[in-house]
Amino acid sequence: MTTPLHPSAATGFDQGAAAYARGRPDYPPAIVDWLREALALTPRSRVVDLGAGTGKFVPSLLATGADIVAVEPVAGMRAQFAAEYPQLTVLDGTAEAMPLADASVDAVVCATAFHWFATAAALAEIRRVLRPGGRLGLIWNVRDERVPWVTRLADLVRSYAGDTPRQADDTWRRVFPAEGFGPLQQTEFAHSHEGPAETVIVGRLLSTSFIAALPAAAREELTQRIHALIAAEPELAGSDRVAMPYRTMAYATQKIA
Repeated sequence: MTTPLHPSAATGFDQGAAAYARGRPDYPPAIVDWLREALALTPRSRVVDLGAGTGKFVPSLLATGADIVAVEPVAGMRAQFAAEYPQLTVLDGTAEAMPLADASVDAVVCATAFHWFATAAALAEIRRVLRPGGRLGLIWNVRDERVPWVTRLADLVRSYAGDTPRQADDTWRRVFPAEGFGPLQQTEFAHSHEGPAETVIVGRLLSTSFIAALPAAAREELTQRIHALIAAEPELAGSDRVAMPYRTMAYATQKIA
């Protein structure tokens, strides 16, 4: 039985798919070598982009030459994905019910997605579709809160989170160690998202699921608060371009043959 999508994802990502595509950062170039080494992706591999969203992780996967199948439960996200990558297949499915045959893929990748479906049932389904020895990769772009102004922005947004699942709360880790999988291997990359503050900061924060799901008036109030914080930060105020610092966290585990 498939767990219903959290309301923040069902509403926020469906309504905010275009904002998500504009506001979210890409992934660091170094992640391509990680995909080749940690997940063993080659042009002969078949990989599932699970919780593919609008396709933000697709360029990294395309660079490996692997055959890509995307699975995404939110209709608005699928439409954005299909418009951006008409040459790829994007299927309507969830982590607990993928429309794929048993042992049919070499790898499953969840890019800024696994926290939404970190359950034993999802891992059992991932294990089902993986071939013996297949790999699971979990990747997140995490704002680097070691930088004080990033922490202040994060605190502003966190107050709206409610019970929305988030990578930062680490509850996704509770499903590991997982039956049928080896230990998680962790790698970290430094990354940044550069551009106008309106895109890199405001657009990114407004693309957050629980923010996109807010009523318009509440979202506008938050937008004004973000602008006020930017104007008060010496490192940001009056800058044509800013750099939001990230830590890209990557985890790999292998299906036990």
